[in-house]
Amino acid sequence: MRIVFKTDYMQDIRPWKDSFQLTMYLILLVIVAAAPWLLDDFYLGELTNVLIWAIAGLGLMILTGHTGQVSLGHAAFLAFGCYANVILIEAGVPFLVAFPLAGILTGIAGVTVAIPALRLHGIYLAIFTMALSILMDDVIVLAEPITGGVAGKYLGGVEIFGHLVDRWATPDQFFWLVLIVAIFVTLGYINLLRAPLGRSFIAVRDSEVSAQAMGVDVAKTKTLSFALSCAVTGWAGALMGLYAGAFNNETFSVIISIQLLMMIVIGGLGSIHGAFLGAIVIGFLPQFLSISKEYVAAAFGGNTVAIPGLEFGIFGVILICFILFEPMGMYGRWLKIRTWFELFPFYRKDMFKRQKSYLKTERLR
Repeated sequence: MRIVFKTDYMQDIRPWKDSFQLTMYLILLVIVAAAPWLLDDFYLGELTNVLIWAIAGLGLMILTGHTGQVSLGHAAFLAFGCYANVILIEAGVPFLVAFPLAGILTGIAGVTVAIPALRLHGIYLAIFTMALSILMDDVIVLAEPITGGVAGKYLGGVEIFGHLVDRWATPDQFFWLVLIVAIFVTLGYINLLRAPLGRSFIAVRDSEVSAQAMGVDVAKTKTLSFALSCAVTGWAGALMGLYAGAFNNETFSVIISIQLLMMIVIGGLGSIHGAFLGAIVIGFLPQFLSISKEYVAAAFGGNTVAIPGLEFGIFGVILICFILFEPMGMYGRWLKIRTWFELFPFYRKDMFKRQKSYLKTERLR
């Protein structure tokens, strides 16, 4: 059991608990950065996909995990960021300018959505955002001169400082591009939570009435949360477009929105770690199922027959199990295990019993 003695205020607000934790994060970062030398192109591509999902999960985590606004329409903002990035590049804008600009434009679009959604809560906000995601499909088709409609668009590699970065031709360089974006988004998220705005997000999530009583502008806080969430999601969508190469109106369906929400719930709502843990499940589970079917067929004989809906069925079972037995997700379970070992043998039987009390003012929201 490690006991950290804090002697000043900066120790209390710094992103890492102590030097040991910082060292562990740096070692993990070095291992991930060395993936192009440790993995073949297939698994490197899967790891790249996981990082892109993690960035999208961080975007939704800002809105749902730390502000308490449930969204089932973030696939629309993934599509917006993807198409904005491609259209800007086709117009001759360099990638290093088009990419951040795509996120900013998506954030502005998120503000326009937040204005009518400020008075909605819970299931009503979820239905509103889901309708937005469904509507985005029609918007892409109707705006065919700009988006390519049903035929979609194709984007190969992009040039960065004269180097071609392509998902297929140079998978290692594309992986490092995604990793750099993931690092910057994560560091920005960490510092956001330490800032007054991030604390306002958490206050609104826990109780809007209490936050308003403490002087928090709830409407402004929700609007900024939508803007930041959509901006990060737009960057993830731009990277998804580069990863897929070709995409159309069906690429960013409402199923993507549901997967995003499932991802952060399974990983752990309200934690940055939860976005990455959930992305690992979403990214690697389909490959795990494919490999498992091959082993089962080899062990028991027969052919590897594709079972329709198997992947989403497994996702659904996993989500139900987490909601019933571990609402805090994978990261919440890890915190309980770590706390159990740190307090051993001084733990008590019901120390992790789920608290079911809540504010009466929030009961019907």
